[in-house]
Amino acid sequence: MAQDQARPRRNFQIELPSENEAGVPADFASIWHTPSSFVLDFVAMKSPAVPKEDKETGERVMTTPVKVVSRVRIPPDQVFEIASALTKQLDAWEKERAQIAAAREPRRPDGPAGTTDPDGSHDPSDPTNHGS
Repeated sequence: MAQDQARPRRNFQIELPSENEAGVPADFASIWHTPSSFVLDFVAMKSPAVPKEDKETGERVMTTPVKVVSRVRIPPDQVFEIASALTKQLDAWEKERAQIAAAREPRRPDGPAGTTDPDGSHDPSDPTNHGS
C-alpha cells in the first residue's frame, strides 16, 4: 500500500458508564480461545477452599467455589496489543513499587540497609560474625 493511501490514524473516545466506574473485583483470570476469539473469564472466589474427595480417584482435593464475574471476548489480532500494554503497565507498576520500597527502607551510615542489627553489631552476610 502506498504511503499516501495508508489508513488515517484512529483515536477512540472511550465512554465508561458510571455503573462500571468501580470495576469488578476478580481474584484471577482464566484465558482460553476459539478459532475466532480469545476469551478472558475474570473469576472471583465465592468462599474459602474446602476439602472434597475426587469421585474418580478417591484423592482428597481442595475445592474452591468460584464465579465468573466478567467474560471478555477479543479478536485474535488484538491479543498482541493487549499483551504489550500489560507488559508496559506491569513494568511501570514494578518501578513504582521499587521506588516506594526503597523510600521506606531504613538508611544506615555504616552500610546498605539490612546489613547490620539496629545496634550495628551484626552483619548477617558475614559468616564469621555471630553478633558478639
